[in-house]
Amino acid sequence: MFSYATLGTSDLARSIRFYDALMAILGEPRCWSGETGAAWGSFDDPARGALVVGAPFDGREASVGNGAMLALRASCEAMVRQLHAAALAHGGSDEGAPGPRPQYGPAFFGGYARDPDGNKLAFVFMRPIAADTNQGQDRFLP
Repeated sequence: MFSYATLGTSDLARSIRFYDALMAILGEPRCWSGETGAAWGSFDDPARGALVVGAPFDGREASVGNGAMLALRASCEAMVRQLHAAALAHGGSDEGAPGPRPQYGPAFFGGYARDPDGNKLAFVFMRPIAADTNQGQDRFLP
């Protein structure tokens, strides 16, 4: 569905250090770097997207979107914990420790952080659940 997502930054070098650490865990290499931004993932593979961080195009200071959040898919609960810890170790702030979020359904396991610019991130793993335990609850992301 998405080609890429962009997050603004007021300190590109700091953002590169932060996202290099997270993307290494996710196995997403940096696919572009320039004077005003950097990207991880792929712009060429239609089955994958890219995450871009950079200076806002309008030249004004980067700001956080109220209600905006980018969710990064993890392959297991341990990876959610690893991503959350890496975010905090590289200048991010805690927005919610990793754990189950039953309000989003029985499969949802997530952790939340903000990057050094204040952009909100979710690290999410959808646990396998048996069809009979779903009890009519559809999986959805908050």
